[in-house]
Amino acid sequence: MNSSSADNESGSDGDTINEDMPVQPKRTDENVNGNGKPVGSRLVELLQEEREAPATPLQLGDGSNPYKSAAQQGDTDEEETPEAIPRTTASPTASLLSIPDDTPSVQGSIRSSPSSSILPSVASRPGIGSSTPSFRPFDRRFQSRLSITPSYSYISPRSSSPAYITRNDRTASLSSQLILDSGDTDTPSPPWEVVRWTKLKKLNGQVFSETGRRNFGSPMCVVVAASIVLGTSKGVILIFDYHQNLKSIIGPGTKAVESGAITSVAISADHLIVAGGHANGSIFTWETGKAARPFLHIPSLDAGQMANRTMDGHVPNVAIRHLGFLGTRHTALISADDRGMAFSHLATRGMGAVGRSIKTTRILGRYPNDVSVKPRKPSTILAFAPLPLGNVERSIDNLGLTAMLTPYLLVIVSTTPVAQTQHKSARPKEVAAHSAMSGCLAWFPAVKLKVNDPKTGSDVSQVKLVYCWSNVLTVLDVEEMVEDKDKPSSLSFKPRSRWKAEEAIVAVQWLSRSVLTVLTITQRLIILEDGSMRMTEAFDLVNKHIFHQDLFSQQLHTLVEQLDEEDPSMHGVVADAFYMSFKAYKSRMFLLGFNDVQIGTLSNWADRLIAMMEDGDYIGAIQLATSYYTGDADKLTIGLPENTALRHSIVQDKLLEIITASLKFAFGQRQKQTAAYDQSSLKELADACFEACLSINDIDFLFDEAWEWYEDGGVEGIFLETLEPYILDKTVTVIPPAVVKPMITYFVTHELECRLEEVLCHMETATLDIDQVTTLCKQHNLYDALIYIWTQALGDYITPLIDLLTLLIPLVQNGGYSSDGRVMEDPIFGVSALKMFPYMSYTFTGRVYPTGDTMHDEQALNAKAEIYWFLFSGKSIHWPKGNKAAFLTNPRGEHEPSFPYLRTILKFDAPSFLSALNEAFEDSFLNDTPERAVNGGYTRELSEERVFGLSVNRQYIITILLEVMNANEFASEDTIYLDMFVARNFPKFPQYLLLSGTALHKVLAGLCNYPGEDLADDAQLSAEYLLSVYHPPDLMALVPLFQRAGFFRVLKSIYKADKQFNKLIETYFEDSEDREDVFTNIADCLRPKSGLTKRQTKDVHEVILAHATELVHLDPVKAAQIIELYAPALHQNLLDSVGEYAEVQYTYLRTVIEPGSLEGEGSKSQHKHEFIELYVQLMCRFDASYVAKFVETVQASDLHLDRVLPHMEESGVIDAAVVLMSRDGQVQQAMARLVQHLRKLEASLLGLLNGMTEDKETEQKSTDSVTDLLGALQKYTNVGIWLCQGQTKPSTIRILSTPPKKRSSSKSDLSPVETLWLDLIEVTVQSTQKIHASLTDLEISSPSYNYEKFLSELRPLVQRCFTALLTSTSTPTPSKINISFLRILRAFLTRASISSPNLSDLRAVLASIFSAYAYEESILSLANRLLEQDVFVNVRASTALRQRGWRPKGSTCEGCGRRAWGPGVAGDVFKKWEEKQNLEFRQRKERKLELAGGDTERGKGRVHTRNVSKASMADVAKTNELAGLDGEVDGAKEEEDLGLLIMLACKHIYHQKCLEEIHENDGHGEMGVMEGREFRCPIDG
Repeated sequence: MNSSSADNESGSDGDTINEDMPVQPKRTDENVNGNGKPVGSRLVELLQEEREAPATPLQLGDGSNPYKSAAQQGDTDEEETPEAIPRTTASPTASLLSIPDDTPSVQGSIRSSPSSSILPSVASRPGIGSSTPSFRPFDRRFQSRLSITPSYSYISPRSSSPAYITRNDRTASLSSQLILDSGDTDTPSPPWEVVRWTKLKKLNGQVFSETGRRNFGSPMCVVVAASIVLGTSKGVILIFDYHQNLKSIIGPGTKAVESGAITSVAISADHLIVAGGHANGSIFTWETGKAARPFLHIPSLDAGQMANRTMDGHVPNVAIRHLGFLGTRHTALISADDRGMAFSHLATRGMGAVGRSIKTTRILGRYPNDVSVKPRKPSTILAFAPLPLGNVERSIDNLGLTAMLTPYLLVIVSTTPVAQTQHKSARPKEVAAHSAMSGCLAWFPAVKLKVNDPKTGSDVSQVKLVYCWSNVLTVLDVEEMVEDKDKPSSLSFKPRSRWKAEEAIVAVQWLSRSVLTVLTITQRLIILEDGSMRMTEAFDLVNKHIFHQDLFSQQLHTLVEQLDEEDPSMHGVVADAFYMSFKAYKSRMFLLGFNDVQIGTLSNWADRLIAMMEDGDYIGAIQLATSYYTGDADKLTIGLPENTALRHSIVQDKLLEIITASLKFAFGQRQKQTAAYDQSSLKELADACFEACLSINDIDFLFDEAWEWYEDGGVEGIFLETLEPYILDKTVTVIPPAVVKPMITYFVTHELECRLEEVLCHMETATLDIDQVTTLCKQHNLYDALIYIWTQALGDYITPLIDLLTLLIPLVQNGGYSSDGRVMEDPIFGVSALKMFPYMSYTFTGRVYPTGDTMHDEQALNAKAEIYWFLFSGKSIHWPKGNKAAFLTNPRGEHEPSFPYLRTILKFDAPSFLSALNEAFEDSFLNDTPERAVNGGYTRELSEERVFGLSVNRQYIITILLEVMNANEFASEDTIYLDMFVARNFPKFPQYLLLSGTALHKVLAGLCNYPGEDLADDAQLSAEYLLSVYHPPDLMALVPLFQRAGFFRVLKSIYKADKQFNKLIETYFEDSEDREDVFTNIADCLRPKSGLTKRQTKDVHEVILAHATELVHLDPVKAAQIIELYAPALHQNLLDSVGEYAEVQYTYLRTVIEPGSLEGEGSKSQHKHEFIELYVQLMCRFDASYVAKFVETVQASDLHLDRVLPHMEESGVIDAAVVLMSRDGQVQQAMARLVQHLRKLEASLLGLLNGMTEDKETEQKSTDSVTDLLGALQKYTNVGIWLCQGQTKPSTIRILSTPPKKRSSSKSDLSPVETLWLDLIEVTVQSTQKIHASLTDLEISSPSYNYEKFLSELRPLVQRCFTALLTSTSTPTPSKINISFLRILRAFLTRASISSPNLSDLRAVLASIFSAYAYEESILSLANRLLEQDVFVNVRASTALRQRGWRPKGSTCEGCGRRAWGPGVAGDVFKKWEEKQNLEFRQRKERKLELAGGDTERGKGRVHTRNVSKASMADVAKTNELAGLDGEVDGAKEEEDLGLLIMLACKHIYHQKCLEEIHENDGHGEMGVMEGREFRCPIDG
């Protein structure tokens, strides 16, 4: 706790031990000024400094206005005064009533009667600058500096209306806590070794020596169980016990050494059988006691077996990388090789190895010679392990579970009784793309628990599997699901935890059931807790030189060499294998290095404590032991049980022993080194002792043992200052009396009375010496502690109030003023006396002062009754009871007024007292009636104060206040607060308060006559509260009063209720704070269903007109929208009112005429042409670029050319003028005006270019001007093209079809449209010629100038004109006007020859024309080719469809039902088809002759016919068919000729004759025949 500010402000200036506190020289005498007069105590000096600081209220001189001064001080910015002394919780001044953000209002005027001679209350008089809630006291809540309750504040720039305020509402603000992450802190290395590594020197000497390597080879892998088993590069297996004795050498002299290096080893569950996998794919198992010959030999497949594959087995010469035993069996193994294949091996019983047969089953992978449709992904088995046995028998042990990890999948299979996949899991998405490829896994079996699992309640743990891909570690729980006792249990696999390392993980092992050890790719060892996944330790093992090999990069090289940045499954590197070198067994780690084997053991909690004590860090030992007790430390890593009760029983005794030893050691060292001993270590020791004793809940040890050591050593101050924060946060509340007295003595001696006050207010009072403490509190003005002790220890709530009122008696006797007029600068009045108000507020609301704790119901009832009796009994009282002398507010013997204590408090600070009462009114205590106290069922006798206090209610309090605070005794600066108090509480509690209309009228009048502008808003809000329930009969008579007071919200509600809408709107205009709402109000009044009469509507219109200028200036857009919707007739008046403000007019008209322009739409309103003309005129000034677009949308009748054309020409909006003249029929004049403007642009551009030629320094500056002028030429050339093209539309025919009466010779052959084109082309060509010549001169005079840039912008002018002319002349127009390009060109050349006799000048122009022709030709040819290609594709598709023909729905005629086609059809169909084909061939030949002239056929006498109709063709075919039938032999029956087959679009088929008969029967006669082949289906119509 930082207490420097607290000590300084409380008058402390002695030496202290707290290092955060500045040391002040101790004073022995009071300072004396030059006149020998004491200046005051240190407390007064500090208060004076604080008050003079800019952040505090300014001191006001005599006769100044408190409200005006408050306004001046409100302008001070707290951020500009960093040197101001901050108010801390320990400051006496901070114990005032207001919360820090309660700043006074900033208005500075005063409204009070100048003739009043009654002084306001002392705390709000001039020259005081009180920080009490003198302004807006009812919007805040009292807060003590010691209170732990939240602060309340309703301060806002403008108070809410009563309609939005909830009764009895309080808002609590919660403070948040900031938790620092200790992971970023830099902690020193501990004095103990986290892992104690031991080198197996004896083993290393036998294995890694030169002789050992020569005889056995280099170790390649290790496995640990009851023995340490090493596999070497020469195919030898070495078995050592834990005494490092070589127990067995397996392999020499057998076939095993011929199978290559040992690449994997395994030990059976009973440690009797060891297995080795070799580099050539063979597996041998050995009995550890019989090393002469193998127990089993599982060879790889030979070449013949690979080809036929009648059995499974490892591929020859592929190393066995993983090997393990299944369950307890010696003959069941599982293995995996270098190519990603895994097998289970089961040997039968027999007599030795010869008599056993081995069955091998493939469980993963594919043989190299397998044929597969899908391409193979590069794969291998990164990690592999069978489930080991635990110390408890489980059914899962019989399944032979094996986990395998590939680069893509985790696969868990059961091998018994048959191989079956139990679980598959894909690689997590959290694996970073292109990271290092690595994989590892480890099982932890089910074990018996000493304490039941707190989550499951079981005494057996679950099987767990940890597996890692790259840097992502996952823990998988395996749970047995027993559904039916008769059926085998099923397994459930649930990923429980996931942890992400900073780098790839290459090996993982279980140290214990809850602790994991992880080895990363950089050989960094990490200790990880399973449950929390918290990394507890981490350190490097690079210096251990762990053995590792590159086993997987050859198989997975495509994942690295063919790296695809877009494929996240690719990897940047394949990590080396470490799994064969890093093992864990029974909480020990085994490392196989290149040169040695080491065992690592984690240090436990006792080892760490002993190491710290031996290192001399006894404080750290206490803190560490405390963390072990509370469970904050890594309890699982250091060997402590997870069960809380068990851990406490283990650590508690050890912790107390450490504390005792530490105290003895520390004070023993202090006695030896008294002078040089550092006191700070004793402070740290005290902190550690407190934390430890509180953690184990042994406070007695703290005060009995530790306190005696500090007291005997003479440093009890360290112990007491350490104790202080624990008392303040109520961790320690009961202090033995033997400690309380030295504590009081210490704080008083060191002038830390303020801190002592806080401590006393947070202690249990039962252990205090009441007489001693109360005397001390009065002596040092510790009134917070004094009040707390009186109320909590003795239950007396009146004595504290009498003590505080006693301070005010001299003030009352002196008439309220001190000699120098600075009453509140005295700490007695400015600090101590003001405590009565928060004390009363807390008591009235049932809270303990100053802590803010809630009282018990009976205690609260008694406290409230006593205070109300003391204040409102109306007489002087004798207190304590039995005291003969009454407590008088005027001890001089003068007349004691009624309600003396209430009057004294009101005279001192009326606003603060009323603020406290405002809180009291919210309490339910005042709801009860006097009958409750007397007849409420109380059986015991009640005291006088209890009976009276219980009978007090709100009505009684209001009545007394209105009587006491009359205008004869209290100034308006005080009575205004009573008026606000009544006005606010009367609507809240209407069922408890009853006031006469006269009294309420007087309250309203008092609110209107507020004394200062800073109270205006508060007074108005209070008036709104009151008027919400009080409806005076003469309300309209109060309107002038409200108007003078500026209560606009009140006036609005009155006018709205009385339907005086004109005055309502008038009020909105007068209210400067709420003018924006006038638009909403006007809309509400003038809307169609508002219910206003015509008279009321007219009155509203008059108000709007009276304030037209103000309304439009307030917001032109909203004004226009509202008037347009509800009063469009007033538009002209509003526009006239802002006639001097053209821009405002333009905004207004834009909203009216184009309401959608503000929202990006194009809609517009229809209005009189006068508005549109004015709008166009203003638009020419403020938005000239939009004029042309707008006039195109306006009807011609809405604009008069003579009114808008001058404005357009003045602002240079020629394009809009051209549009208007064209629409008005003045096309020739429009073209003439356009030509004139083009001439002006030409002249301007020529002058600019000539100027650039003459003055080279201005070339760069004029570049933008030239570009702009060329752009303008292009723009207006396009306008001219638009004008010419627009005359060919049908709407312009009438205007231009009437030729002029007389034409000039040059135009005698041209139509009016052609004349327009001629004028445009002529001016364009001439301008281009002149500008081109000027640019040529510019290029000569200034070669560095960008000539090509301007020329490229100039060339398109002529080309664009002629291109547009070509388009117009080549496209037929709807108006049938014939425009001839040649006539226009001839007229142009004629003119050009007259103006320029030398046609060589026109060479460039003609070249531009021809280039336009060439451009058009290339475009047309390209379009023609594209069209031909599309047509060819479509025609080809259509021909193909036609060749396909139609297929009828059936094979019979829909008319006669006989078969018409297909098998079984009657008649010689094929012969008839041949005849028809011949007929069609002859017809095509005749048609070709007709097209060629037909002279040859005519010579042979054939009559030429121009065409043969379809009907005639059908008749000829029919005749031929009939003729053919006549040739049938021997009187055969003549078949009926049914004619041609006709198939319709609906797929129905008919004989022609049948279809014609159907039409005849329907009454259509010969329609089908006369119309050729136009038939209609009788079925589908």
